[in-house]
Amino acid sequence: MKSVTSLSAVVVLALTMVMAGCATVGQDFATHNVDQIEIGDTTRSDIQEMFGEPWRTGIEDGKRTWTYGKYRWSAFGEAETTDLVVRFNEDGTVSSYVYNTTE
Repeated sequence: MKSVTSLSAVVVLALTMVMAGCATVGQDFATHNVDQIEIGDTTRSDIQEMFGEPWRTGIEDGKRTWTYGKYRWSAFGEAETTDLVVRFNEDGTVSSYVYNTTE
């Protein structure tokens, strides 16, 4: 019985180490629509229709900002990141955007 308990402890420890070596933040979003964004023309409702609810919202340099992103880190491999940051004019149209990915 002692060997079964020891084996269980080793398995739990190994699983804990593997799970601690990975982290994911954010949510998936449809990246195929990025090339459809037109500065000064695409609206907030267009962006929401194309990408869904933003993962994060805020204000940057006085402009409303929406962020879409998924960030996956691993202690055992390379990070995988994809993000889209969209800034809006006061009239609700896109002022600028930045899209980055490691894919």
